[in-house]
Amino acid sequence: MPVRLKAVSSLAVALAVFCATAPQTALALAPASRSGPPASALPYDARRGVFSFAPDLEGSLPAVVQVTTLGQSRGPSSDAADPKPYASGSGVIVDAAQGILITNNHVVEGGRKFTIDLTDGRLFNATLIGADKATDIAVLKITPDGRPLNLKQVQTVDSDTLRTGDLAFAVGYPLGLDQTLTMGVVSGLNRSGLGDAVEDYIQTDAAVNSGNSGGPLLDSRGRLIGINTSILSGGMGGGNDGIAFAVPTRIMLYVADQIRKYGEVRRGETGAVFGSLNAKRARELGLGIVRGAVVADLAPGSPAERAGLRLDDVVTRIQGRPVANAGAINATVGIAAPGSNLNLVYLRDGRERTTALAVETPHAEPITAGASAVVVYGATLRDQDGGVQLAAVEAGSPAAQAGLTAGDLITAVDGRETTEAAAVVAAVRGATGAVDLTVMHNGEAQTLTLQLSAAS
Repeated sequence: MPVRLKAVSSLAVALAVFCATAPQTALALAPASRSGPPASALPYDARRGVFSFAPDLEGSLPAVVQVTTLGQSRGPSSDAADPKPYASGSGVIVDAAQGILITNNHVVEGGRKFTIDLTDGRLFNATLIGADKATDIAVLKITPDGRPLNLKQVQTVDSDTLRTGDLAFAVGYPLGLDQTLTMGVVSGLNRSGLGDAVEDYIQTDAAVNSGNSGGPLLDSRGRLIGINTSILSGGMGGGNDGIAFAVPTRIMLYVADQIRKYGEVRRGETGAVFGSLNAKRARELGLGIVRGAVVADLAPGSPAERAGLRLDDVVTRIQGRPVANAGAINATVGIAAPGSNLNLVYLRDGRERTTALAVETPHAEPITAGASAVVVYGATLRDQDGGVQLAAVEAGSPAAQAGLTAGDLITAVDGRETTEAAAVVAAVRGATGAVDLTVMHNGEAQTLTLQLSAAS
């Protein structure tokens, strides 16, 4: 049985009251523009005598499709050759000529076959071009079967033009229903902290439920502004509580373009790790702000270190956009092509500074050297009294596999005593196969073997 709504949307109430008045009243209430004629507050259908967004939205609705993902069913009677439907969501066609549509990664993840239901009742198969888990975006291509496709596509608008309070419409196939349109407003922008690697969500209170995933968020003119991807719900059933999130077109377009070109997203790296500024951290740094991203770690020799960034610097703007938290940095770096430069504004000791942060193609050099530390096969080494300190050890790296632990001291390499990180680097570079490291761990000396690659 459908769950009854707990309350009527205040926006719906306002529109109902407003729509009870004559169209002339709407014109009278609209503020006059000094540079042009007054504009009505809501689109008015004079033929039917009603206020309606239908004329602007109807052209986009045929581009919204239902996506069904099929895979091997679980259980003793499963037939590997006969994939069964196990996930369903929505999608939106962005290139009608090529049959390209966008949906969510979590809608297609693990699927072996995909079907697309159009609003006119036609059913097509689709192939997965690629997906990006970091942004929860996937790209599908409808497979022609001899029938004319005759597809419709949405017009896309730059999500950076959005403002909190703009009307927003979510379209999809929720809870087993046919295509459904819901209305709300843009409740917030630049939302992050929900668990994905690249987050810069549009928040809306348009009703979004299970099955809406991958469907479009449209503006009042029917243009694509985002891809609905997740909700926050306090209810037991995980239903709509008026807080939904969409991947903005600013991110979606870059990711989809990368997937269409390469089958994946090719990202760069800066070598910096950022944390979100909060009230406690702001007091420790003597700052009077609580919005920004704090430099929490820097890789030796990385673009971030070369850009002059230091630990505890607080980035407040990136590419001219305000930085509310670490998610804003990750979202910008996550869609920056390798070889590009990002303009940063940051605070150090209360003074504002600027720099250009390069985004470089990731490389797997086993040894990298910086101004104050070196990284050797995943172990970050710093000079320390009595030996070379292991400041950090990357999980899964050769250093971690050798048993090295952050906080240990390296006192010798292949039996030769050393107190400098540079000496460790020289010894490793001159070795082949493996080196034996004498390490002080919890006050006890032990010998660990670090396996080296041929590229060292």
